[in-house]
Amino acid sequence: MQNDLKATITHYLEDRVSAVGFAPVARFGDAPEAHHPAAVCKNAQTVIVLGIEVPRGVLTSPGYNLHTLHRAYHTVYRQLDEISLGLCNFIESQGRHHAVMIPSYAPMAFHGAEPWGLISLKHAAVRAGLGAFGRSGQMYHPTFGSRLRLAAVVTEAAIPGDPLIESDPCPPKCRACQQSCPAGAFAPEGRFEKMKCLGHTIKHAIYPLALKDANGLKHIERVINTAGYDYWLACDECLKMCPNNR
Repeated sequence: MQNDLKATITHYLEDRVSAVGFAPVARFGDAPEAHHPAAVCKNAQTVIVLGIEVPRGVLTSPGYNLHTLHRAYHTVYRQLDEISLGLCNFIESQGRHHAVMIPSYAPMAFHGAEPWGLISLKHAAVRAGLGAFGRSGQMYHPTFGSRLRLAAVVTEAAIPGDPLIESDPCPPKCRACQQSCPAGAFAPEGRFEKMKCLGHTIKHAIYPLALKDANGLKHIERVINTAGYDYWLACDECLKMCPNNR
């Protein structure tokens, strides 16, 4: 029965997404309590991770690379949210199991000024066998590199997981992302520092106005999850330089 449901879901998604993986909730034992799948879906048993690729061409656009990447990201985010909502309803139509969508981008939860997904989609993707972490801190799929945008569905249905990818996705001795990063978002030992990257890369016209004082920052979660949803990208050097994305 569980394998039948997995095959049914995979068939439902096959023309809608570039990649799909299944992860039993037991694989999330080290997830923070507030961002564990069980915090999203009562009696959670399985996380289904969906990915849609961003075309390689946007990374080579000679004049409008960031413009086209911006629109590709935000188009895919909306597409993934529609697909994951549809998948929840599809799963619930198959029987008694509940399902809850995990947004592809917003709304997010904030810890201070640091944004967190409801669950970490890149960690979920690794635990669902879609890829492995590279030196940049990104998740790399064997075919699509780090060009996948992700969403997920958490469900009470117990579905067999996919095999994990254990191999290092980065070419030996490759440091292209670290050497090309204009934000200096890599510590000397190579550890990726997320907030340095976000501060340099993610821009929005409303942020300087809405978040300029303590009262604005008190509402940072509301601002960014509503008015600040369609952010601008100011950098994608690590994506362009990575051999896995070519």
